[in-house]
Amino acid sequence: MKQIGLLLAILGLCLGCVGLMPYHQAYAGNLSLTVWPSTSILAVESGRVNKADRKLGEIGEKLDLNNSPLRSFRKYRGMFPTIAAKIVDNAPYKKVEDVLEIPDLTERQKKLLQANLENFTVTPPADVYIEGDYRLNTGSYD
Repeated sequence: MKQIGLLLAILGLCLGCVGLMPYHQAYAGNLSLTVWPSTSILAVESGRVNKADRKLGEIGEKLDLNNSPLRSFRKYRGMFPTIAAKIVDNAPYKKVEDVLEIPDLTERQKKLLQANLENFTVTPPADVYIEGDYRLNTGSYD
């Protein structure tokens, strides 16, 4: 009886070891094993675009002095929050150079603004960003 138990234990151990040996290796990047449908799914852009997205399309990469929120000025060193708050508070502007005429600017602030004029643009204030004479999402929480 001991011999049969020992034989079954050895057989079980051998079968267990065979089960641990990999039969096929799986490759996560091997997509040839998957059948993909022949039609592709395309993202369809609807004809409807909200006002905020349309305005951002007009502006491009530049900051709009009349519409950009206060926090967007963080991408330019030294502008956030003090100079950016002055820009937002003194809007609207007719041209980019008008930003240099903000009252109470120090010479250092004027030089910083002068150096960044090419990063700014001016478009008419959009009602989508302004509510009750307050620019939405300005990041200033008084």
